[in-house]
Amino acid sequence: MTNIKDAASEFLTHKRVAVTGVSRSPKNHGANVVFNRLRDRGYEVFAVNPNAEQVEGATAYHDLSAIPGGVEAVVIGTRPEAADQTMRECAALGIKHVWMHRGPGQGSVSKTAADHGREHGIAVIDGGCPCMFGPTSDPGHKAMRVVLSLGGNVPRQV
Repeated sequence: MTNIKDAASEFLTHKRVAVTGVSRSPKNHGANVVFNRLRDRGYEVFAVNPNAEQVEGATAYHDLSAIPGGVEAVVIGTRPEAADQTMRECAALGIKHVWMHRGPGQGSVSKTAADHGREHGIAVIDGGCPCMFGPTSDPGHKAMRVVLSLGGNVPRQV
């Protein structure tokens, strides 16, 4: 097992990142926050939404395989039920780094998705948010990391 800070640091070294679940109606939607933060921090980020052509002023891709040139890492920002299919797609495409977003509540974490990913050699972070760590963090997200770690929504080890 790897501690969360090291896993987050490794994840954030990958500059071509897809974010699933980016909504056409953002209103503080977690996936949109992550998408915009990564984009603002210089990442080449791709929005995935099977029901949209465009989100946040960018092209939306219907699935991971539609992204030209592929990606190195994926942030899952959908309901947990959708995470299983996304993880299977990541395994099929050879994507080796996946972060299942989780703030307060269930978030996108699915135990079956995490298990499947790990069985296929994927480094899975099952909780927390990329905005809580390293170059994508901000004071508010750092404070949330502390609080949500106490409740188990940010894992200590992955």
